[in-house]
Amino acid sequence: MTKKAPKRQPLLIANNFHPETIALLDQEYDTHKLWLLESPQQQRDLIAKLADTCVAVATASWTTDPLIYELPKLKLISCFGVGVDGIDFGITKARGIEVSNTPTVLNDAVADLAMGLVLATSRNLINADAHARKGDWELAPFPFGRSLTGKTLGIIGLGAIGEEIALRALAFRMKIAYHNRSRKDLPFPYFDSIAKLAKASDILLCMLPGGSATEKIIDKNIFEALGPDGIFINVGRGSCVDENALIAALSSGQIAAAGLDVYAKEPHVPDALAQLPNAVLFPHIGSATVETRRAMGQLVVDNLGAFFDHEDLLTPI
Repeated sequence: MTKKAPKRQPLLIANNFHPETIALLDQEYDTHKLWLLESPQQQRDLIAKLADTCVAVATASWTTDPLIYELPKLKLISCFGVGVDGIDFGITKARGIEVSNTPTVLNDAVADLAMGLVLATSRNLINADAHARKGDWELAPFPFGRSLTGKTLGIIGLGAIGEEIALRALAFRMKIAYHNRSRKDLPFPYFDSIAKLAKASDILLCMLPGGSATEKIIDKNIFEALGPDGIFINVGRGSCVDENALIAALSSGQIAAAGLDVYAKEPHVPDALAQLPNAVLFPHIGSATVETRRAMGQLVVDNLGAFFDHEDLLTPI
């Protein structure tokens, strides 16, 4: 007698975060894609249909549909991404819902991109490319940039990714300083405020997470402290920056340049920011390499597998 294949567990996928990962989940689970439903009523009907059976959700970590919390038997949210701004931890903690994310595997890619922004802003690489393409080089030499050797890179939020950035910056013979909530056992100068770090830095780099505690924490006072030769880099969260203050600082020459991979209201980039020649703007591609996204997706799959096999999550929060 032929054995029946075991029934696949239902899995709600809240949003379209990474097609390759979602294809893997389709193979393993009875998947239901919330974002594909056209109307709020259809979405509510799906939640009602899954109410008695669905205990797990896969979602992007930076945003999710609050409807997921209406699943009464929800026990796990497996997040694709490291920053978990989109998760309501008030609800998850109260209901004992486990949450996992995909840290570590993206450290190298984000650190690489951060140094790319450091180089692009200090040497004005984007405008140099345009200068050569448009034939302006035949009319005039390109303006000088700034060397990295001997400059101080101030890192706000020296966590795992921040440490990887520091290692790369040291290879460029830069000096490192940092601000955290508390001092770490590292051989770099520590500053107990962002303003003090900004004043001591040639390039100020933000690796802060999002959330109410860090919202607009980098404001006009920080840019004033950084000064007219200073460069600001953000590969943390856009919500940490007062974008109006940043635009004003760049427009007035209060700071020299900025390199951004994140914004307050993604995917929207303020028009005033986009018009500034001293701003290098990337579309949040810090972890966007084939290898990194594949590794992140595998962690989503592995966390779900561990949960359903009654094993410890690989990356619990």
